[in-house]
Amino acid sequence: MDPTGDLLLEVPADGGLTTGAVARLLGVAPTTLRSWDRRYGIGPAARQDGRHRRWTGSDIAALRHMCALTSAGLPPAEAARTVLAGTSGAGPSDTGPSRAEGPDAGASGAPDAPRSARASRAPGPLPVGRARQECRGLARAAVRLDAPALDELLTAVLDRYGLPAAWDEVMMPVLHAVGRKWETAGERYIEVEHLFSWHVSGALRGVTPGRTPAPGAGLALLACVPGETHTLALEALAATLVQQGLPVRMFGAAVPARALEDAVRRTGPAAVVLWAQSRRTASPALVARLDAVEWGVRGARGRPVICVAGPGWAGRQPPGARHLSGLSDAVDTLATL
Repeated sequence: MDPTGDLLLEVPADGGLTTGAVARLLGVAPTTLRSWDRRYGIGPAARQDGRHRRWTGSDIAALRHMCALTSAGLPPAEAARTVLAGTSGAGPSDTGPSRAEGPDAGASGAPDAPRSARASRAPGPLPVGRARQECRGLARAAVRLDAPALDELLTAVLDRYGLPAAWDEVMMPVLHAVGRKWETAGERYIEVEHLFSWHVSGALRGVTPGRTPAPGAGLALLACVPGETHTLALEALAATLVQQGLPVRMFGAAVPARALEDAVRRTGPAAVVLWAQSRRTASPALVARLDAVEWGVRGARGRPVICVAGPGWAGRQPPGARHLSGLSDAVDTLATL
């Protein structure tokens, strides 16, 4: 195991990993790796055919060191000097300033804080366990607050696995790891959780419709119950339904009961999905209230199917409601209504 708790990396016998593979492993945007190579000399010792980068085990070890230092708050130029000093035996001052240090040195010109003080502010690695390689890469990028890398990695995950596998097998494990960390570390990881959640939300909203909804397809209305602010799981469901050409209305966080009733009457949905993250917000009374809502003319009135989702409903499924156990189950259930 390396210091971050990952599985040992097996480098192929043909000379090393590609830049894309290393980027997924470390949670660094490929453009960042190329920039570090070009600007600071943190790159592969050899190139395939003299041009294409192939990263060996020692190259990746240097990158891990670079990532750890930048995560601890060091500017990239200073981190690169430290990494190169460790591999060459020279002291940090022997290498001189980087040829591109200017943009990274800070605009104020004030001296940096002591390295030990900067390092103490950075959170440690996230415990994603033996998850997919992309989980570890995303976790590293989130801890570094590396927004460009998060966008690139999330796009790659969605392209590679599609929804809902990307949500279930990559995004959710990292979100759970972040949540566990900040719950046990006070406020130290809240910025990591907020940044990662924002970029996951943006990636989900960027999913394009697979096809136009078929005429007569049942509408799904998605909402968090009153007092509930966790929306990402519903956003994943909304994105998947859109991708599959199913009509949806996403109302988001903490929707008041009366507003939900009005929305049901105005849209006439085939189903209403109520998300509750905690038992405190899960309300059987709200389910009964929405289940009684009708619309349409007398003699031909309709009522929605009420579905409940989220850990808040565990062990307390309201009478008449359908429980959705996960993203795939929710999509399959709503597609039949």
